Amino acid sequence: MSDDAIPAATVIVVREGGNGPELLIVERAGGMTFAGGALVFPGGRIDEQYRRFARALSYADGAARIAAVRESVEETAIPVALKPLPSPQQAAHLQRELIGGADFGDLLKESGLALDLDTLVPLARWVPKFHASRRFDTLFLLAPAPSGKWPLRPQPGECAGAFWMTAAQVLEKDRVGEAKLIFPTRRTLERLAQHATFDAMAEDARAYAIEPITPWVEEHGDERFITIPEGIGYPVTREKLDGLWRG
Repeated sequence: MSDDAIPAATVIVVREGGNGPELLIVERAGGMTFAGGALVFPGGRIDEQYRRFARALSYADGAARIAAVRESVEETAIPVALKPLPSPQQAAHLQRELIGGADFGDLLKESGLALDLDTLVPLARWVPKFHASRRFDTLFLLAPAPSGKWPLRPQPGECAGAFWMTAAQVLEKDRVGEAKLIFPTRRTLERLAQHATFDAMAEDARAYAIEPITPWVEEHGDERFITIPEGIGYPVTREKLDGLWRG
């Protein structure tokens, strides 16, 4: 992770829907310092408790994977990558305990649960430089949704709402002004919208090395664009700087 950016993880939970894969989307509370009011994937910073937990695991990115699982539970009560699969009532209990400050590792032991981190697939690592005061170095991970029906429970104070939507639906809401997206989320949705199944998304993720993506400003004619490299899986690699909302 970059020395001057806050290590973080975000998880893209995917379930099969009638119109294609649906993604777990949360709306950040309007008063949040970073990306307030934006539609994002569940996620958050990687704290020391995740690093401690990860030391016994065989993953170089174990702390990020653990953070991603916890954030999904804490922000929505959707228990990705846990075994055995808890009930919705158990998941709601886990969420309440996490919101109350419980240590994630201790909570899993007490609940008789274990992590199933092999189900998470790294997709990308974003390190934007848009925010001088609060920058994040974020690993994006894909995860299949747990089977069954799960009530969405947005975390009070953090999330104004939680939804299942296709990537195309989120992008359309953004296009017509009904939603706000930050640059990495928009590019990620465009990438995911190309695929008709979770397996296809995961195959695409595995096709590219996980290298830091740090957008830069590039001029074309009289216009300036925020740009990312080509050839790393993203169908759209630049966006006009003028009017771009950066969260």
